[in-house]
Amino acid sequence: MERMPTRVSARISAISESATLAVDAKAKALKAAGRPVIGFGAGEPDFPTPGYIVEAAQRACAEPRFHKYTPAAGLPELRQAIAAKTARDSGYQVEASQVLVTNGGKQAVYQTFATLLDPGDEVIVPAPYWTTYPESIALAGGVMVPVLTSEDSGYLASVEDLEAARTSRSKVLLFVSPSNPTGAVYPPDQVRAIGEWAAAHGLWVVTDEIYEHLVYGDATFSSIPVQAPTTAGSCVVLNGVAKTYAMTGWRVGWMIGPQDVISAAANLQSHATSNVANVAQAAALAAVSGDLSAVAGMRTAFDRRRLTMVRMLNEIPGVLCPEPQGAFYCYPSVKGLLGKGISGQRPRTSAELAGLILDEAEVAVVPGEAFGTPGYFRLSCALGDADLEEGISRMAKLLAEAR
Repeated sequence: MERMPTRVSARISAISESATLAVDAKAKALKAAGRPVIGFGAGEPDFPTPGYIVEAAQRACAEPRFHKYTPAAGLPELRQAIAAKTARDSGYQVEASQVLVTNGGKQAVYQTFATLLDPGDEVIVPAPYWTTYPESIALAGGVMVPVLTSEDSGYLASVEDLEAARTSRSKVLLFVSPSNPTGAVYPPDQVRAIGEWAAAHGLWVVTDEIYEHLVYGDATFSSIPVQAPTTAGSCVVLNGVAKTYAMTGWRVGWMIGPQDVISAAANLQSHATSNVANVAQAAALAAVSGDLSAVAGMRTAFDRRRLTMVRMLNEIPGVLCPEPQGAFYCYPSVKGLLGKGISGQRPRTSAELAGLILDEAEVAVVPGEAFGTPGYFRLSCALGDADLEEGISRMAKLLAEAR
């Protein structure tokens, strides 16, 4: 008998839905149905986009040149502004021709791996990792090699940890600081050591700097091609306006890298999406050309909230939460609660525990399974102070009965 073809390709069937967006969508659906759900799932600031950025977009709507196709790699003035902003904020000097403007950070991630990887190439990825990375690597035919970190090291991978994962098939190191989901920030000397190790072994470095401006206390952001200049010829920097300027919905990100890689990725984008929406690019131009006063206010709020969240989570028996130094997430271990009796159930995994908390306490969190490390939760600090305290109080009340 002739075999019937499948309706969806194996390549696409293997993609998992974004767990963070799925949790956020479920929380919003329950709220729409009248349930008083508090969601800690989505990684987006709870602030509006600053007015001067919105006004720039409004002006762009009336410009006839923005009603037409523009260069697939991005508006020339935006590419130049991103190069200038990169030099200003991280000290990394690049040319406008090394910048490719993308439809959000996710397209930058996808296109980078599609451009760099051949089937079977390995990508070394410290875990916990953001949910999109493994899917983009797999779609490009690559093989993710996770390097497990834990709360004991502050979720930081050492050179020795990374070296243990390196094989003859290793092509790329994915380096993320500040980290989503853990909030870990690598100190400059460790960034330098990791960069020099990668360069010594001929590895590409893909570094996601989307949270560069969200660091707290004594922590400092440092860019790997600045700390280890030998990586610059084989490094792709990923970034965007989403987190710094509260512009998650505007969908503007970028890649920065060697010109041959950027040209190849631009060719891919010319067939995939053409140019990013011109109105959004005009808004991004206003954002990156302006000062950083908008993010300063948001950072103050996130700093206050992360400290409140860490304190309240660590007061729950069975929960251990390191203090995040960057981004706007906490990543507590809940392994001490697994297998305990809670509300007539005995959740064995963090996914089961997250489901129980949503059902019983009406609080939405993302379980660690989504980030490659079961036994943990990710909670976003990017929600109002009152909701944050109410949500964790509900969790604490439910989990207090664990026996």
